[in-house]
Amino acid sequence: MSTEFIQEAGFALITSEVDLRSQIWEWRGSGETIALVPTMGALHAGHISLIAKAKQHASKVVASIYVNETQFAEGEDLDTYPRDHEQDCEMLKEAGCDLVYIPAKMYGSHHSTTVSVGGPALGLETNHRAHFFAGVALIVTKLMNRVQPDIAIFGEKDYQQLLTIRRLTADLDIPVRILAAPILREPDGLAMSSRNRYFDNVGRAVAGQLNIIMRACAKAIKDGEDIKISTDKAAADMIAAGFDNVNYVAVADINSLELLSGRLEGSARLLMAAHCKGVRLIDNCAVG
Repeated sequence: MSTEFIQEAGFALITSEVDLRSQIWEWRGSGETIALVPTMGALHAGHISLIAKAKQHASKVVASIYVNETQFAEGEDLDTYPRDHEQDCEMLKEAGCDLVYIPAKMYGSHHSTTVSVGGPALGLETNHRAHFFAGVALIVTKLMNRVQPDIAIFGEKDYQQLLTIRRLTADLDIPVRILAAPILREPDGLAMSSRNRYFDNVGRAVAGQLNIIMRACAKAIKDGEDIKISTDKAAADMIAAGFDNVNYVAVADINSLELLSGRLEGSARLLMAAHCKGVRLIDNCAVG
């Protein structure tokens, strides 16, 4: 084998693209179905819930771990993003993952191709992180080409990302079914995130208010309050609670992410992003 290949009964760790493709072809030849769970590592219970969902829909589950440099802008936490591959692999093994793919690299020295997605990828996150979904689209396309799964699982916490990947696979005829997994939350309602470990006790207490403010905003909109009045109040409430700043509080169509205004008719998604003691948080929930 060309690089590290660790295999035990029912579990493999692969770092080589050649070894990965060999294992995938072997499974395909045996009639297995394959699910992919892409991650950047620093795993928590939310990630493990994606593995559990994947096991419900495929006979083999592949999880990838790669901190993708193309979705980080200058000044973001690429170098300090938490990495603990040994612990991640133990968690994935215990969860019943069949193969963990940790590529040494995903981009060659002459890489020059980009992927640009429109529709749901425009606005909200890209108003503040213009590079982000181009990086996500590129790494997801490359992982799907390498793993060639039947399905891929993404969490609803990154709701705009989920819709962007659905648009990507539909537009490029990538034969992978994209399934969504619900948000897992801490006991106080904060959405689980690898970056939550950055908080000290003070920051963590402030962060715990995000879900409370979001739910109150969603209820007000559902009860008939004007969307702008409700979202402006939520933004003000976050600042009052101790958040550093608010990137957006928005209500959007559940499929297109077209922003909505006035009084809500039907269903929508409430999406929020804010900085809390130096940590950027995103969250969302259904409305209506």
